[in-house]
Amino acid sequence: MKISYDSGEDAFMIEIDPTASIDYAEEAGSVIVHFDAEQHPVLLEILQASEFLSGLVKASMHTEPVTV
Repeated sequence: MKISYDSGEDAFMIEIDPTASIDYAEEAGSVIVHFDAEQHPVLLEILQASEFLSGLVKASMHTEPVTV
């Protein structure tokens, strides 16, 4: 697994399997999941990462569940 951040694109990336080939991707809001031909997740991209991660930090500070 490899984790990286591209400050120019404000994208946080988690390479689950750097050796796998990407076959297709699905986008849900600011999150893009790339899959291989067997439908296994290969790469996770979080766009607008600084906003997304700051929301997670704020949510983690609450005692009640918060939807981000």
